[in-house]
Amino acid sequence: MSSSPPNMPPNTPPAGGTPPPYPPYDPKTQWRAYKEQQKAAWQAQREAWKAQQQAQRYAWKANRVAAYGPRVPSVVGPIILIAIGVIALLMFTGRIDAGRFWNWYGNWWPLLLIGAGLAMLAEWAIDLKRDTPVRRSGSFVGTLILLAIVGICASVSNHARPWFHWNGDGDQFFNSFGLPEHNMEQQSLSQQVPANAAIEIENPRGDVSITAGSGPNITVQAHEVAYASNDAEANKIFDAVAAHLTTSGSVVLLKSESNSYGMVNMTVSVPKNSNVTVNAGKGDVSASGLGAGISATVRGDVQLNTIAGSVEAHFPHGRHDFSAHDIQGDVSIDGVMSDITLSEIKGKVTQSGDIIFGDVHMESIHGPIHLHTSVTDLEVAELPGDLTLDSGDLRINQAKGTVHVKTHSKDVDLNQIYGDSVVETSNGRISVEPAGAYGVDATNKKGDVEVTLPPNASATVSARTHNGDIESDYPISTTDGANKQATFTIGSGSSRIVLNASNGDVHIKKGPGFPSVPAPATPKVPMLNVPPYHRDPDLLNVPPLPKNPDFGKAPHLKEPKVPPAPPVKQ
Repeated sequence: MSSSPPNMPPNTPPAGGTPPPYPPYDPKTQWRAYKEQQKAAWQAQREAWKAQQQAQRYAWKANRVAAYGPRVPSVVGPIILIAIGVIALLMFTGRIDAGRFWNWYGNWWPLLLIGAGLAMLAEWAIDLKRDTPVRRSGSFVGTLILLAIVGICASVSNHARPWFHWNGDGDQFFNSFGLPEHNMEQQSLSQQVPANAAIEIENPRGDVSITAGSGPNITVQAHEVAYASNDAEANKIFDAVAAHLTTSGSVVLLKSESNSYGMVNMTVSVPKNSNVTVNAGKGDVSASGLGAGISATVRGDVQLNTIAGSVEAHFPHGRHDFSAHDIQGDVSIDGVMSDITLSEIKGKVTQSGDIIFGDVHMESIHGPIHLHTSVTDLEVAELPGDLTLDSGDLRINQAKGTVHVKTHSKDVDLNQIYGDSVVETSNGRISVEPAGAYGVDATNKKGDVEVTLPPNASATVSARTHNGDIESDYPISTTDGANKQATFTIGSGSSRIVLNASNGDVHIKKGPGFPSVPAPATPKVPMLNVPPYHRDPDLLNVPPLPKNPDFGKAPHLKEPKVPPAPPVKQ
C-alpha cells in the first residue's frame, strides 16, 4: 500500500533538481487510485477477521461436543403430541365428555408438568449410563408452555362459568367440543296475577319473547335445550334450568336457573297493563303490545313494537342491536351497542354509550333527542323527518326546533331545519339548510362549511376562514390574506349566521323554498302515558301533511334546487 499522500506527484525530485520526463500529473487519477488501494486493503482485513471468527466458532463447537456429547431427541415431545391426539379423538367421537374433561383439566393441569419432569429425570438417569455423553433436545418446551397456559385458562373458566360453552349472543357453541344437543318442551305454565302487577323475568341463558294477552293470567311456553353426552345427563340439565313462577304480593317472578350446559327460550304472554322487567343474561329480547312499558337488561338484541309507556334498555356487555317502533312514551338506552333503529316514538329519546361498527337510524321522533357517544353529542328538539348516523356521516332531514351537533371526523348534513342550528366538527364537512329565517352557528376546525339559505332569508352573516376562500351567491367583499373575513346583511337581518372554517372554504348559497313547519300526524292509537309536552290538544287538530307515495324509498334525497347565480369568489 503506497504511503505517498494523494496530493503529491510520485517520484518528485529534490528541490532544485530537474524532473525526469514523466507523464503529466493528474491529481484526480492519483486520488482515485489511492482510494481503491485503501478499499482493497480494508476488504482483505475484514475477510481475515471473518475467517478467524469462524475458526474460533468451529473450535468452540468441537470442544462443546467433546465435553457434552452429541444432541439426541427427547421422548417427552412425542409423548405429549400422542396424548393430545388421543384425547381429541375420544372427545370428538363422544367417548369423553368434553365439558367434564375441561373441568378436570382446569383443576389438574399441573400433573402435566409433573409428568414431563419425571420423564426428563428418567432420560437423565439413562444418559448417565452411556459411555459417550449426550445432550437432550428441548424443542418440546414451547408445547409444554402452551399447554400450561391452556390449563390456567381452563382453571379460570371453571370459576367464571366457562365462556367457551356460550358465545354470549344466543348461538350454540357446545358442539365444537363434541356435546350433542337435546331439546324438550317444558309443560306450559299459567297463573293469574294481580291487576297492574309487576312482572319480573330472569333468564340467564336463552331468548325471551313477550306479548300482551287479553286476560289476567301470565302464560309461559318454555323450550329447553341441553348439551350432554347422554339422555340421563340431559334430563338433569332440563330439571336444573326449568322455568318456574313465584308470586309475592303484586310481584310475579318468572325465573330460570343458570347452567353452563343448558338454556331456555321463553315465550311469555302477560296481562296488558303489567309493568314488565327483563334480565336476560345471554339471549335476545322481543316484546309487543305491552301497555305499561318495559325495562330490559340484556346481553343480546332487543326488538320492541307497539309499547304504551316508557322503555328502558341496558346493555352491560358486548355490542348488540336495538330497534323500537310505535312507542307511546320515552325511550332510554345505555351501554355499548351496534345498530339502533327507532321510529314513531312519541316521547323523548335518550342514548348514552358508544356505537361500534353500527348505524343509527331514527324516523318520526315526537320528543327531544339526546344522543351521546365518545365521538358525537347530538340534541334535536323534534324529528318529523329522519336521522342517520354512521362512522363517517351524520344526516338529518327535516327537524323542528334547535339542532345542536358536536362531533369530529364526520360529515354533517342538516337539511330542512325549522329552528336554529349549532354545529361543530373537524376533519369533515358541514352543510346546513335552514327552512326559514333561523340562526346558524357552524364551526369546522378542518374542512368546508356550506350554508344554503331559502329565498325569504333574513340574516346577518359573518364568515371567516383560515387557509381557505369565501364563496357567496350574494354580493360580498372580503379581506385578503390567509385569514379571510366577510360580513354582510340579507334582508332585514333578523337571524344571525356565523360560519367559521379552518383549512377549508366557506360557501354561502341561495336555495329553494321549503314548506311551512310540518304539523304532527294524528296518533294511530290512544296516547297513553305520554309526557306532558306532547299532550297539547291543539297539535292533534292540525291536519296532517299530504302523504308522499315515495316517502321512505330514498329518505336522504333532497328537493331539486334552482340553479344559483354564479358565485362571487374572493
